[in-house]
Amino acid sequence: MWDVDASGTINNIGQMAQYFNEHPRQQAYLVGGSLRNILLGEECVDWDIVTTGDAHKLARQLADRLGGSYVRMHEKASRVVVLVGNPASFPNTKEICFDVSPLNGKTIEDDLRQRDFTINALATPLSEVVSYLDTLSLPADTRSLPSVALGPEATEGNALHLIDPLNGLTDLASRRLKAVNENVFRRDPLRMLRAIRLMMRYQLQIDPWTESLLVRDAALLPQVAAERVHDELYAILGPDGATIRLRYLDEYGLFTVIFPEFAPARGMHQPGPHYWDVLEHSIESVGALERVAKLVQDGSGETNFEQEGDLAEIRVLLREAQEQGIFSFAALTAPRMKIAALLHDIGKTVTFSSNEKGEIHFYNHPHAGVPLVERIMKRLCASTQDRRLAQLTAAHHMRPGQLGQDGPVTPRAIRRYFVDLGPTGIYIALFSLADHLATFGPQPTNKSWQRHLGVVRLLLTRYTNAPPQVRTRPNSWTIARPGSRGASRGHHSLEGGSHLVCRRTSPRVGADIRPSLANQGDYVSPGIINSKRCATPSQTYIYREKSGKQKN
Repeated sequence: MWDVDASGTINNIGQMAQYFNEHPRQQAYLVGGSLRNILLGEECVDWDIVTTGDAHKLARQLADRLGGSYVRMHEKASRVVVLVGNPASFPNTKEICFDVSPLNGKTIEDDLRQRDFTINALATPLSEVVSYLDTLSLPADTRSLPSVALGPEATEGNALHLIDPLNGLTDLASRRLKAVNENVFRRDPLRMLRAIRLMMRYQLQIDPWTESLLVRDAALLPQVAAERVHDELYAILGPDGATIRLRYLDEYGLFTVIFPEFAPARGMHQPGPHYWDVLEHSIESVGALERVAKLVQDGSGETNFEQEGDLAEIRVLLREAQEQGIFSFAALTAPRMKIAALLHDIGKTVTFSSNEKGEIHFYNHPHAGVPLVERIMKRLCASTQDRRLAQLTAAHHMRPGQLGQDGPVTPRAIRRYFVDLGPTGIYIALFSLADHLATFGPQPTNKSWQRHLGVVRLLLTRYTNAPPQVRTRPNSWTIARPGSRGASRGHHSLEGGSHLVCRRTSPRVGADIRPSLANQGDYVSPGIINSKRCATPSQTYIYREKSGKQKN
């Protein structure tokens, strides 16, 4: 339900309305998503205001009047940021943003007709908003909360005089998402991603005509700045149910526009026990991550898993890890982790093979996926931390599940795992459980699931119980381009394809370090080991510590 601080938000809007009353030549309207949220009873922290005056000058004056901060967003719009609540208690304050824009057109109706969806093409005079919010701020048992269908049903005391040239209120009442015109996505293709987010956020149904526009204009999405696509995609992935939203992206042709690397994955079969093809498995892995997060946080969701003892112990260990500051439940289902989950098997698209018996293989697909993940994340303008997480997830997602296949997990194997990954190893271990569930799909889990849980419990036990000074920062694995200085001093590089996976070792001077790396079970592919610079695939290098030179 919409919550408002009567002494904060209403007071600020009241002062703004009073300012406009003192300057009658300047008209101001509350528009767009902020008005939509009020009508739906949703909380609103971003307020969209359209004015007939100079938006920049007006925003500066309002910031001075409200005691807030002025931010110039672009050549047309400005933002006023105000803190409401108790300034002496930071956690009890919240930031309210007022975005002030000039009227786009000669009239407010012209402005509304150029917006994205009819439910956002609504406006009301700012002067009427205060009394309406006062009604909402009354105690729940005394207030008269109007329904979305304002108008005849609204009382005199709480009516809003809506400006609604496109019948957006009717669409809002029907929970229908409809474009304002046929060119809405051509003017700004990012609106196609926004349609998916709004549909799921407010439980809307996209009308058939708008669906046809989405399919028609899907190919235009690359015209949008990558930073904007990144932000909207992360907003889509954030809440629970990300798999459903990804399927909608795929249904309207947007998924492979954002991720063209997945085009070969559609219909690419996998050997047993995989239930889905590569594309379906990748999308389902995101939902499986959400399932695992619920299981290990509070045990909610499915309870028909065996080895409940291991799950209970994992919950305790993760709470301890969170207290130690090396893990966060929120980070486990953050958008950056979900996109890492989505991309974890992208290497299968370039390693698919089948023999004369029809047996399917994806040899070295974790290693092959690293350059593809880097390319995708770079194209999306993801942060360095997000890129690294996705690359490490692709390279190591199979590792926890493989640790216990050939007998008991040794302390040396556990130490190597966390030397290579540090605290990131916790997230990858938990994702490996999600990958396991997405592999079997609706099929019942078997003894491999029990073994997998036991390995993850053991990894977490050893790491969370280790003294802080023993834990290694997650800097031992380095991803570098050929020809770059990705391998720092004291690191030795293993070349595969277009990237290097580097591991810290301590070889003697002049020793060939390839056998030692191979014996340690690292991802060894046909390639080169060198110490400080990248090599070509035709050369074999001997590490020489003192001189830094290589010889073949």
